[in-house]
Amino acid sequence: MFNKKLGLICMASALLMVIAGCGSKPAAAPANEGGIVTPAVVSGAEGNTEASAQPSASAIPDPSSQPTTGNTDTTAEPSPGSTPPEEKQSKSIDVYYTDPQMMDLKPAQATIAYKDDIEKYTEAFKALQNSNNADLISLWGKIELKSLKFENGQIVMDIHKPAEAQLGAGGEAFALSALTKTLFQFPEVQSIELLVDGEQVESLMGHADLLHPMTRDNSQ
Repeated sequence: MFNKKLGLICMASALLMVIAGCGSKPAAAPANEGGIVTPAVVSGAEGNTEASAQPSASAIPDPSSQPTTGNTDTTAEPSPGSTPPEEKQSKSIDVYYTDPQMMDLKPAQATIAYKDDIEKYTEAFKALQNSNNADLISLWGKIELKSLKFENGQIVMDIHKPAEAQLGAGGEAFALSALTKTLFQFPEVQSIELLVDGEQVESLMGHADLLHPMTRDNSQ
């Protein structure tokens, strides 16, 4: 009888130990959707988790890849050192032609536009080549201006004179006078060097001497 009671006591004690051991097991962490259990490791500081519990760097959005918002000024600025285009000046000048019978020189008004001295003299010569009046005949209309330079008060002109531009003695004299009167109205011009195909020639059309250079004094 005593042995039977002792056996019951031992069985009850063993059962209590089993129950106590089951109650002390840690609960398993819930599994992720992929089936992998990731334990949350807690450091000694309150509520601070280790790097394994932080989001990965690839999950943090890159600010440079995000679309910009707000107003963006797309106005094109002029590049440093650039200069605006130079505006042309206008000037009314006297241009000299002859009458249909080539008896005299006739002045007429013309307006030229230019941005520098070279263009001013070039435009003056172009005006000398053209007349919109049937009573005013250009003496330079068939002559080609190849180049024009200006330095130290002197205009250097290089022209080409085709055969059809040939004039008589009176026409040659009027042509040279028309050229000098037109260009010497600019105060800064002191002399004119006239070349034919790059060469100094004794006469423009074979009738009158061509001076090198023509000046205000010797062209009167």
